[in-house]
Amino acid sequence: MYFDTRYLYIILAIIVIMNIFSGGFNLLSLLLTVPGVLVAITFHEYAHAFVAEKLGDDTPRNQGRLSLNPLAHLDPFGVIMLIFAHIGWGKPVAINPNNFTRKISARTAEAIVAIAGPIMNFILAFVFAIIFYALQTFAPSFANAYNQVGSIVMLMIQYCVIVNVGLGVFNLIPLPPLDGSKVLMAFLSYNAKRWFEEHTQLFYIIFLIIWITPISSMIISPVINLITNGIDSIVQGVFNLFV
Repeated sequence: MYFDTRYLYIILAIIVIMNIFSGGFNLLSLLLTVPGVLVAITFHEYAHAFVAEKLGDDTPRNQGRLSLNPLAHLDPFGVIMLIFAHIGWGKPVAINPNNFTRKISARTAEAIVAIAGPIMNFILAFVFAIIFYALQTFAPSFANAYNQVGSIVMLMIQYCVIVNVGLGVFNLIPLPPLDGSKVLMAFLSYNAKRWFEEHTQLFYIIFLIIWITPISSMIISPVINLITNGIDSIVQGVFNLFV
């Protein structure tokens, strides 16, 4: 996905300032978040590239995006946003709809490629939740709060869950140029799609309004919390069977 740099500076500055003055700037927490950020963005963008190639488009491979090397996918602004706000993005994966060879429409193929990223993040959230409870259940001495190394590892795993859910939910917002908008466009008429594309700047403004007002905390944050708690409850329930 792509964001106008001017808006990025505004969003980033607001979030950083709000974190500092609200007491949310915690260096240790930020450092513990970094592994989750790298994993979340790398696998998110790789999923886009992987699905695009499976549908017949070799553009991501030609651009070096069919890789699990984080350096191939990181966008500086998106990384900082994900660290500070648990929402963000990676470097956009370019695709060429004309290369799709599957017997589906180009718009449907684009939607499948777009939703692959968020789905990957939700899968990763489940995987990390499973790792967390596996350690807690089968290696309690390691996961014990009195084990300093174990405590750090467990916190990092928890952040991996939160960051992946945040990235997945954020990208499903149906505002161009987020992944959710590409999924939405697969169901829109030609004229509606054209209107969306012609009013990109309007959606930037809407995006700004969402994140500098209580709207995000009232609507989006509860969704992230709901999904995170749901994953936690499901995985915990499964591992309780072993106790």
